[in-house]
Amino acid sequence: MMASSYNAKDEDGHHPGSVGSGGPGAVKSKKPDNTAFKQQRLPAWQPILTAGTVLPAFFMIGLIFIPIGIGLLVTSNNIKEFEIDYTGVDMFSPCFNCSQSYSWNSTSACTCSVPFTLDQPFESNVFMYYGLSNFYQNHRRYVKSRDDSQLNGDKSSLLNPSKECEPYRTSDKKSIAPCGAIANSLFNDTLELFYIHPNGSRIAIHLVKTGIAWWTDKHVKFRNPGENNNNLSIVFQDTSKPVNWRKPVYELDPSDPDNNGFINEDFIVWMRTAALPTFRKLYRIIQKKKDNMTPTLPPGNYSLEVIYSILEKRITKMKTQIKMLRFTVFLRSVYCQIHKLPELSMLKKENILILFFQLQNLTFISKFYLLFFCNYL
Repeated sequence: MMASSYNAKDEDGHHPGSVGSGGPGAVKSKKPDNTAFKQQRLPAWQPILTAGTVLPAFFMIGLIFIPIGIGLLVTSNNIKEFEIDYTGVDMFSPCFNCSQSYSWNSTSACTCSVPFTLDQPFESNVFMYYGLSNFYQNHRRYVKSRDDSQLNGDKSSLLNPSKECEPYRTSDKKSIAPCGAIANSLFNDTLELFYIHPNGSRIAIHLVKTGIAWWTDKHVKFRNPGENNNNLSIVFQDTSKPVNWRKPVYELDPSDPDNNGFINEDFIVWMRTAALPTFRKLYRIIQKKKDNMTPTLPPGNYSLEVIYSILEKRITKMKTQIKMLRFTVFLRSVYCQIHKLPELSMLKKENILILFFQLQNLTFISKFYLLFFCNYL
């Protein structure tokens, strides 16, 4: 029996008779260094999972989350929603004439009035949303059709927008501000709400148009060029309005300098594209009255006045605010079935198994995108 000797230098790539890295006969080794880190000898701890430890842990977690789930479910069910469809497809709809005769280049606005009745009072703050269906803001070219540098107030991008904005990059030999298909299709219906008093008088409901955008969007991502110059008409004088807009960007809200131009909150909300073709976006907030005894929207008759524009099916929703977040719970498979992926039909069984084993190591964000990818196949 021969005794074998161990030398750590042998593992490090040092061989007898070898010379330095630059000398003749040197052998360059691809072995990693003989260290605890590179040889994966660092101390580690791994729990030993047994039925005696796993089952009680599951039961304890279940007991903790059952009351939390009941609380969220009860709170979610307490939300009051009222939906008004004013698309005007039905010939008996008050907005039918507007939907049939109005086009984006009409010289005069078309107004329709939709009456409705609230059977229950809406208390606390009431959030007013507009909803669209069959409007694919998630289309790849649509999502890319914008210039974030321009929206952030960069003067060079204001006069020379990104080529991603084509074909809404220039108009009349001037750069469009804001450029791109997203800005060009801005939701521009004007909605006003009136309470019909029992004596027949109409009382306008005050709709708050600020505080509807994300704080980071309002104060970080969107800025007007030349922030020191409050005269936006001069700042945007060498630009052109989007093709489908009736007025330039500096006239979105001339009465409020903090809500005009690129920092207009209706514009900011629209520029945050939706992931699905049916979506809704926050439009206005009806703030709770200082008198806690009076509901924000009492039961009775109301009228929704709409200045019509040309878009897909639109819906107005009103919902009350709750102190707890509302969670929409849905059960869906994270991984798509094999028959939903045509590319997998050419793979062998071994490759398919490897693929699904690799899916187990995806991050949460990767699984989220994979879920949407599977749904769109």
